[in-house]
Amino acid sequence: MSFLIRVQLPDRPGTLGAVASALGEIGADILSVDVVERGAGLAIDDLVVELPSGRLPDVLITAAESIEGVEVDAVRPYAGVLDTHRELELVEEVAEEPAHGLAVFTEGVPKIIRAGWAVVVSWDGAALRLLTASSAAPEAGLPSPPWLPLARATVLDGDEDWVPETWRELGTELAATPLGKPDRVLLVGRPGGPMFRAAEVARLAHLAGIVSVVLPD
Repeated sequence: MSFLIRVQLPDRPGTLGAVASALGEIGADILSVDVVERGAGLAIDDLVVELPSGRLPDVLITAAESIEGVEVDAVRPYAGVLDTHRELELVEEVAEEPAHGLAVFTEGVPKIIRAGWAVVVSWDGAALRLLTASSAAPEAGLPSPPWLPLARATVLDGDEDWVPETWRELGTELAATPLGKPDRVLLVGRPGGPMFRAAEVARLAHLAGIVSVVLPD
């Protein structure tokens, strides 16, 4: 089974290699590594690893944190491997068929930023309308959130009153970005975390900005 493990580690040569060696010792096979954020002497990395059948994901935490200065932010099951070309492919798919581009974009975004689901909503000043949702999006109705219209991409507090109770029970981390205009917003969720980092939100905003150019109003 594959897992996504997010680690904080000292940004110095050899540390990631030491983590990889520690994971290898417990039989974990590293499928991909993605640098999420870097700065102030620390790096935040996402590792997609495969564990042999019967091994519990707790061993990943123990192995990674056996290296000095390394902390595990989160471990969760993960289906798929990072494809560094996926962003360009998604933009191309949207551009090829703009009439269905919104649905294509919403389905593709979670795979790129490693979220559980995504929805696009619109706000007319009085009512919220669901425009499209990814296949894994929650079916529960979304109440009118107080942050609409949205001026810029941001991380949202998943414990606020507007958040559905089921989302809170799952510890869902949330981020949102305008999609061409403040009253059309892409909302993404990560049940169980990890939290969205500033670099991920910036990446989300950049992608939304590119795609919105080819989407119909």
